[in-house]
Amino acid sequence: MLRTHTLGELPKHLGEKVKVCGWVQDIRILGKIAFMILRDRYGFAQVTLIRSMLGKEKFKEYTKIPRESVVCVAGTVQKSEQAKMGFETIPESVELLNPAEAPLPLGVVDKVEAEMDTRIENRFLDMRKREVLAIFEIRSALLQGIREYLIGQGFIEVHTPKIVATATEGGTELFPVKYFEKDAYLNQSPQLYKQILMAAGLDRVLEIAPAFRAEEHNTTKHLNEFISIDIEMSFADDEDAMRMLENSVAHAIERAVRERKKELELLRMKWEVPEVPFPRITYDEAVDIVNRKMPMQWGEDFSSEALKILGEEMEGFYFITRWPLEIKPFYVMPDGKYSRSFDLMYREKEVTSGAQRNHVYSSLVEVMKSKGLNPQSFEFYLRAFRYGMPPHAGWGLGLERLTMIVTGVKNIRECVIFPRDRTRLVP
Repeated sequence: MLRTHTLGELPKHLGEKVKVCGWVQDIRILGKIAFMILRDRYGFAQVTLIRSMLGKEKFKEYTKIPRESVVCVAGTVQKSEQAKMGFETIPESVELLNPAEAPLPLGVVDKVEAEMDTRIENRFLDMRKREVLAIFEIRSALLQGIREYLIGQGFIEVHTPKIVATATEGGTELFPVKYFEKDAYLNQSPQLYKQILMAAGLDRVLEIAPAFRAEEHNTTKHLNEFISIDIEMSFADDEDAMRMLENSVAHAIERAVRERKKELELLRMKWEVPEVPFPRITYDEAVDIVNRKMPMQWGEDFSSEALKILGEEMEGFYFITRWPLEIKPFYVMPDGKYSRSFDLMYREKEVTSGAQRNHVYSSLVEVMKSKGLNPQSFEFYLRAFRYGMPPHAGWGLGLERLTMIVTGVKNIRECVIFPRDRTRLVP
């Protein structure tokens, strides 16, 4: 075996011989003794290099290993009152697997802050920082918590096409691709396909996959490629969908708090599992709250300034329900001039949109036409509504938005390993 243990396991193996591998974070030389700090994903270890035990040549060789080089250490783990970690490894040998060039393009333990572009261009180094890695460990726990909850509620996981012939929501925010002799697009959302699956009788479907939006925003909260967690459920209305959403989010945070307590502490985030049900306010009530401090017309979406006002009034997670039909997509169930739709918010941040869907063929076609859409372009979708479509509802949750909220980071690019935004295609 190249290694017998990870560094996080060493405290349980005092007095034993081990072989561990990792990155050299630092080497401090104090005369005839040196301290090599080794790091892997699971923790740290102090490797104590003693010249009298290793010999002059080996001691010199080991202490000249560049920072961030990859090494394997064979030796004995022993308790140490002097070591910060409470234990140390006394090596018999240190094998240099791969030296790191110097200088490093990005510091790993340095206190100097680097620009976001520099960090992304050197993401392989950036993610060696414990606080950066913590974001993705928390993200993983959130994702697994949601999947665990939904699978437990009878959802079946599916995957729908990401190369499509028409827009999901009828907008222009699409990335065109050449598909042999045809024009195609990267899909904005699995919305139309997951609704078709309701007609197939699958009843409850879950999809976790990339989605693409050709929006020219270049802000700290927008991405052009993101992971969307989508559900659709039959014989359900908007209230059923909201209950499924709030329980999924609460379960995800519970898992993150339980499994990633150290990582949350590292990011200085204190979370308690949110109580369900989340508060609900209507669109009209939200407009009234905004109008106390600034003018807002009924029928408008909420501006950044308006959302800040709502965030000051509402704490934690809450729903805004019964949005005007005019500003919602064509597939949302009408309710007079309103719609059976909702947005999940966290203070001033939008987390999720969802709704009960319009399952009535004639009404759906009418709304499409009123929004300037050609029903013939959506024939593959509309066919499913002519042969027995049950009432259904669902939502789409952006994993990065949720991760941003739970980790407290200010830029959504922090929550993506290799982000795609208005200007970035590499790495």
